[in-house]
Amino acid sequence: MDTTRYEAAAASSAVGIILLVVGGLIVVGLLIWAVRLGIRVKQREPRTPRGGEHPTMPESGPVHETHQKREPDEVPRAEETGRRMTPHELGSSGSRRSEDQSRPRWDSGSGGSFGSGGSGGR
Repeated sequence: MDTTRYEAAAASSAVGIILLVVGGLIVVGLLIWAVRLGIRVKQREPRTPRGGEHPTMPESGPVHETHQKREPDEVPRAEETGRRMTPHELGSSGSRRSEDQSRPRWDSGSGGSFGSGGSGGR
């Protein structure tokens, strides 16, 4: 009986197992190295501020939002001014503060954009 094929198969499976173990050890070594590198980088970072070192509110108090109506800042046409405007002559934004700062209110009995403004009952 010829057993060389069985012996070759057993030898190649042993080599495969050895390669898997060596590969696994390399992966474990790389993971340990990455964790140690992360620890060293974290130690070099500045510490987090303690309770009394956090930023404080300004003396004037909290800063509040401002609400204002804006309207478009139209660019004059070249026919009106006699020449074209250059970019530095344009304003910094496309809108300006409106003269009328009154806020629109709902009309009483109006339903706004939902429904017909009825009582809401069936």
